[in-house]
Amino acid sequence: MRDYFLPSKANPVKILIVDDDANVRSILAQHLSHENCACITSENAFDALNKIKHTDFSLVISDVMMPGMAGTELLRFIKRQDSATSVIMITGVLDIGTAVDCLRLGACDYITKPFNLPVVRRAVDRALEQRQLLIENQYYQQELEKKVREQLGKLNGALKEVEESYKITLEAITTALDAREHETQAHSQRVREFTLTLARQLGLEGEDLVHAGRGALLHDVGKIGVPDSILLKPAKLTVEEWVEMKKHPQIGYDILLPIKFLSPAAEIVLSHQERWDGKGYPNGLGGTDIPLGARIFAAVDTMDAMLSNRPYRKALPIEAVTEELRRFSGTQFDPQVVEAFLSIPCETWLSIHESVTLLYKSQEFQDLLCRK
Repeated sequence: MRDYFLPSKANPVKILIVDDDANVRSILAQHLSHENCACITSENAFDALNKIKHTDFSLVISDVMMPGMAGTELLRFIKRQDSATSVIMITGVLDIGTAVDCLRLGACDYITKPFNLPVVRRAVDRALEQRQLLIENQYYQQELEKKVREQLGKLNGALKEVEESYKITLEAITTALDAREHETQAHSQRVREFTLTLARQLGLEGEDLVHAGRGALLHDVGKIGVPDSILLKPAKLTVEEWVEMKKHPQIGYDILLPIKFLSPAAEIVLSHQERWDGKGYPNGLGGTDIPLGARIFAAVDTMDAMLSNRPYRKALPIEAVTEELRRFSGTQFDPQVVEAFLSIPCETWLSIHESVTLLYKSQEFQDLLCRK
């Protein structure tokens, strides 16, 4: 038991005695008053209500039958104002129905007149003890809820740190892969932003949107298993070299699938070279058998390739991109995806391309990836 719950001279228990009989009020007040208990009396319910509004009482002892407002109405008001206040009802009529009603309304005891003072004392002790236990339970519950909130706050903070670590790790991996292919630096970051923009236009949200972005960001992670002699070859690849190059979606899938939070993105990585007409690789999927995230990626990947400089040509204008997507809609690309792409202003795509490229080149971005 906590000390501050205990009554004392400095903080006595306050009991309100409500009865229209002055003798009853006097007898109860004299019997119950002591150094740690102060008794205050009221001759009717209306006076009691006024006192209750200005004083916190631990216990109210009230007659049931009084002129004006009945004791049961007073009981209802007390319980509405403070459910922790204990109430004992007293009456000169032994009526089981009234007693049950009082207990149902929240009274902790019911005493009939003429009463035995030791019985009243025991009833008062029980009522105060119940109130004390109730207050302690409320306090412990509040403390527990406070601790739970604190722990949840710490947990949420830790989860945010983990999520940020995931993000930085993924950024670092894809930056390393982009740097390996010198002419495609920032490619993965750009196609992620392109994918998220187009996915939102198609109505993706929540986890589906997150997975689409991760799949786009990590689409080429399987190239880690492709030899530099093939990946960086400036000349046209041989048939045998193309066989090795086409393994990278499966390699990427095998890398990501065991990682629980990346397994949905792994499906996009596996299918990002598939075509709407079924002529892609590695599994020759077609139409809606291809994950939507991969169908979205196919369009934006083509755009990024055309908007970027290559050793063998300069970057092409955005008009060339829209023409390419229209021409191959229904063969290489999902027609619905192309329609959504074309509904977005060209200026939006160019702005994303420029802003991500500039960010990639900035020292701030490099510091973010290298921070501990």
